[in-house]
Amino acid sequence: MDRVIEKKKWNKKRVLTIVGVAALVGLVVASYLLTSGKSRLNVDTSRITVSEVTKGPFQEFVPVNGIVLPVTTIYLDALEGGRVEEKYVEDGAMMKKDQPILRLANTDLELSLANQETQVYDVLTQMQNTRNNADQNTIGKLNQMADVDNASIEAERVYKLNKTLYDQNAIGSQEFKASENNYNYQLKRKKLTQETLEKDMASGKLQISQAGQSYSRMQNALALMRKKVGDLIVRAPVDGQLTSLDAEIGQSKNKGERLGQIDVTSGFKVRVDIDEHYISRVFIGLMGKFTLAGKDYKLKIKKVYTQVTNSRFQVDMEFDGAAPEGVRRGQTLQIRLALSDETQAILIPTGGFFQQTGGNWIYKLNESGTIAYKTDIQLNRQSPDFYEVVSGLKPGEKVITSSYENYGTMQELILKKE
Repeated sequence: MDRVIEKKKWNKKRVLTIVGVAALVGLVVASYLLTSGKSRLNVDTSRITVSEVTKGPFQEFVPVNGIVLPVTTIYLDALEGGRVEEKYVEDGAMMKKDQPILRLANTDLELSLANQETQVYDVLTQMQNTRNNADQNTIGKLNQMADVDNASIEAERVYKLNKTLYDQNAIGSQEFKASENNYNYQLKRKKLTQETLEKDMASGKLQISQAGQSYSRMQNALALMRKKVGDLIVRAPVDGQLTSLDAEIGQSKNKGERLGQIDVTSGFKVRVDIDEHYISRVFIGLMGKFTLAGKDYKLKIKKVYTQVTNSRFQVDMEFDGAAPEGVRRGQTLQIRLALSDETQAILIPTGGFFQQTGGNWIYKLNESGTIAYKTDIQLNRQSPDFYEVVSGLKPGEKVITSSYENYGTMQELILKKE
């Protein structure tokens, strides 16, 4: 007799299928949970720098180096070329104005001076001869004029006498006419002689004037030549200290060659090199500070040199107040050049984090200090010590300011002590 065999509901095949589906679902759920959560990384607290966000005075400044220089430097150039014949002082000497420093020898220049003096003496002799000749000619013309005057006066006397006698019929017309013609002739002769005398005198004066002008020009040329020879002795143009003297006995110096300089010791200035990145923000009147022997001093920009060389430009700064005691020419000062006024701001210390974030985000610690999570921030100005925070952080909060180079794209850092 046949019997009904009851079909099993949980056979081995079905159980394996259900287990496989469940495992697959679990894997999907686990994968979703892992990928949808925040990425985390364990970090040793001894390897990071934690800084507190603060609020305080902020001033944007750039550190620069300055060299102390005399307030005025006058360069000594060879006005005339020559060989160094004699040195009167050595480098570093304190000089008085017009005190001789060294003497150059230039035989060509000295020979030119001798020739120029000879020419001047020749022109002077020529001028004196011209004046003597003019005087003698004038005297001759005056003597001639005197004779003409005398003849004219005599002709006039005879003419008037004969006219009276002729009117009285005491003499004939022939004799009267002769005296009249002689009188008219003497008048014309006197007039011509007068004109000749005036022209000769004017000509003589012109010759003397031209000779005088020529002599004056020669005198000026001689004075210039004497000055050129006198410039062979190099003198201090002002009171000050002689520095950088480059001249030795027997050495040849060309015209215009630098011999040294005179530093006026009445004060100092500071020559500063600045990166060209700041050229649009640097102007006259900008202030700077430096510390020397434990005391702070102020400087102020008085001149800006806009020429850029090797990606840098220069400014001259003067001491705002008394210069430090003992400061010396050539001394280097480390200056904090202010680029803005001092204001109150939220601050975080500078650090290596900026290289990876560009100042757009930072790791901020929770209250317990066990987790640091990624936080968006906005920075503005910076100084060598601080960044100015515009948004994203509050005073009292703590952040990681060391480098983020090994953190990749981690959203959170689990802070642990090892």
